[in-house]
Amino acid sequence: MTPDFTPLAEALRERLAVIGDHTHRDRDQAGHLQRLMDVSARIERLSAVLPPGELDPQFRHYLERRSYDKALAWIEGNREG
Repeated sequence: MTPDFTPLAEALRERLAVIGDHTHRDRDQAGHLQRLMDVSARIERLSAVLPPGELDPQFRHYLERRSYDKALAWIEGNREG
């Protein structure tokens, strides 16, 4: 059974949005950094509960190396349907 990557994909997209939010970064650097740390921690938690034996080795590599853009692209390219 394929794991549900939806929550992880949402967190990865949120991370990209936080990184791209230059207005918030320029206005409140500490708050921006905290948002980035929070979403990164959520990504770590979601990644930790994925069944390691069922993950594609390349995808696992992306997560382990924190290549989150590549991990999101992998999820989006491997959706069923």
